[in-house]
Amino acid sequence: MIDRRHLLLSGAAFGLLASVGAGRLRAEEFEITRTDAEWRAKLTPDQYRILRQAETERPFSSALNNEKREGIFHCAGCDQQLYSSQAKFDSGTGWPSFTKSLPQAVGLRKDSSAGMERTEVHCRRCGGHLGHVFDDGPKPTGKRHCINGLALAFVPGEMPAEP
Repeated sequence: MIDRRHLLLSGAAFGLLASVGAGRLRAEEFEITRTDAEWRAKLTPDQYRILRQAETERPFSSALNNEKREGIFHCAGCDQQLYSSQAKFDSGTGWPSFTKSLPQAVGLRKDSSAGMERTEVHCRRCGGHLGHVFDDGPKPTGKRHCINGLALAFVPGEMPAEP
């Protein structure tokens, strides 16, 4: 039998866990939703770790870092068009970097993890974590969208869809 003290302590612990986990869980509504099992079946373990758990791949580990062809970079989770190769540049950081996303392709949110304030970039359609945006990019935007290559799928020769 649960006494009042244990019930209150359990409730407090649950509330704390819920508030801590809320930073990682997506409260927003997205056009494409899947169960955790469906995401795990669709993505590789590394893609799942990045797109669904907001982790980061090792720098210089993505073949897309050196991709120079014309085309469009899509979300590896839902195939949403995200970035044009025309916005890609070599930032020297070890991750594919872009000055801007395609219109209405990504969402941004404050990220206080890892002991610093950053701006997280996620897919507008499925909520998949892509990377972060920083204010140290080249002109004309001054932005650097630092994106995990495993969060992307490149389609060479493709043009952006009309908004």
